[in-house]
Amino acid sequence: MIVIAHWVEHITQAVQIYGLGWPVPRSKGALGLWFPWLVSSEVLHYGFALVMLVALFALRKGFTGRSRTWWSIALGLQFWHHIEHLLLIIQSSTGVFLLGRPVPTSVIQLLIPRVELHLFYNAVVFAPMVVAMLLHRRPTEQEREHMACSCAVPVRA
Repeated sequence: MIVIAHWVEHITQAVQIYGLGWPVPRSKGALGLWFPWLVSSEVLHYGFALVMLVALFALRKGFTGRSRTWWSIALGLQFWHHIEHLLLIIQSSTGVFLLGRPVPTSVIQLLIPRVELHLFYNAVVFAPMVVAMLLHRRPTEQEREHMACSCAVPVRA
């Protein structure tokens, strides 16, 4: 649910910018329409990145074989996303910005604008999560033997 809510926020923001023609500073997603101070807070973004990182790490033990590989890819990408948000929160807390930029700036944001970068991060973390979930539900016989849950699709005789 958290991932879907985050997608809604960033897709809403993209619609506001590219569909409605709103300027980027005014385009704050769905929550930002009612709570603009919340969405502009680096603490909220860092908190989400941290919650996602902890959740991906905590749930990793439930995956085996191919699904664990894909889940681990999502975890690694989210770790980097977390580092980027940590860098942003440090900058916003200290007032010292990367490479003398006028606002807090992440490393990849030097190449890709922030709105598009967050859509990209959401996609590259979400895609391997989906692959992991699909593979988890359809394990090989060897993977099924190592599973501790019963969420795999039953084998048809």
